[in-house]
Amino acid sequence: QVQLVESGGGLGQAGGSLRLSCAASGSIFRINAMGWYRQAPGKLRELVAASTSTGSTNYAGSVKGRFTISRDNAKNTVYLQMNSLKPEDTAVYYCNAASEMASGYAYDLWGQGTQVTVSS
Repeated sequence: QVQLVESGGGLGQAGGSLRLSCAASGSIFRINAMGWYRQAPGKLRELVAASTSTGSTNYAGSVKGRFTISRDNAKNTVYLQMNSLKPEDTAVYYCNAASEMASGYAYDLWGQGTQVTVSS
């Protein structure tokens, strides 16, 4: 059926940049919102950034001013541009999409997760 495919994770250096991509494959009637979550060792999964279909965005305080979420609705793709990386950004990053069927039924899609490691 429909799935989210993430890419762009890997090893980054403190002060450097990485860009994550998440593309939804398959037939989707509508995606209302897309976002990125992350989970670091010993911590709960947290929302990093979210974007609604109207363009509103929300960022975690720890990444505000450094990370930027964007989306290409025509391609059903969401991006996370990560600048000024810090070691504490190290985590597994998950893509999320709040989707809707033609019938109006709403459901969530989740990516498999991609590891981001930032060295000093």
